[in-house]
Amino acid sequence: MLGVQLYSVRDRLAADRDATLRRVAELGYQAVEWFNPTDDPADLRTLAARHGLTVWSTHAPLLDDTDAILDAATTVGTDTVVVPWLDPDRFADRAAVEQTAQRLNDAAKRAAERGIAVGYHNHWFEPAQQVDGRPALEVLAGALDDEVFLEVDVYWATVGGLDVPALLGRLGERVRYLHVKDGPATTPEAAMTAVGAGTLDIPAILAAAPQARRIVELDRCDTDMFAALADSIGYLREVAS
Repeated sequence: MLGVQLYSVRDRLAADRDATLRRVAELGYQAVEWFNPTDDPADLRTLAARHGLTVWSTHAPLLDDTDAILDAATTVGTDTVVVPWLDPDRFADRAAVEQTAQRLNDAAKRAAERGIAVGYHNHWFEPAQQVDGRPALEVLAGALDDEVFLEVDVYWATVGGLDVPALLGRLGERVRYLHVKDGPATTPEAAMTAVGAGTLDIPAILAAAPQARRIVELDRCDTDMFAALADSIGYLREVAS
């Protein structure tokens, strides 16, 4: 089963949720990750079910408004909330990383009381920033409770300068989701491509985390987004065959 982060088609969702989710399902995706759970979550749940899409998870600023986000996640029909972004200053040194980990641990304990799991999604700066000679992302992983998982964005980890298969090997079972995307992986500003059309060694990356769910996300690309999502799922099916 392959999922797609609906942020990839955010503009189309804003124009027509129903038609956009239908198109996602027609491309062959069976699961979605939402990104704005407080925006009419009941409607999103209804439409996803109408088109046979499972809501695997949702991105949300859980540390800012924990109870409202947990309520919305329950309404949208998911048992997983991923914190998508924290300010780079929160990874500046060991004290900052440990404080960040504690906040995530505390939020995860509250979420667990509601049957919801909590994870963290990286960008380029957590892999790139060094704390005591190690990537801040790995220092964070070591400070998290076992219940808090990582959703590793393989593209951003590459932009951050890491060997992603090696990273995934070190993180092991902590990684429960992968954001699978592709492109030049040179700077944060570079446009992305369909998975398989860029520079990442996608087969090696997937092989390094066989336990993780795969979610395609293209923050932006120079081609038609639906065409890129179609090419991505076609490539991933070929790699898996």
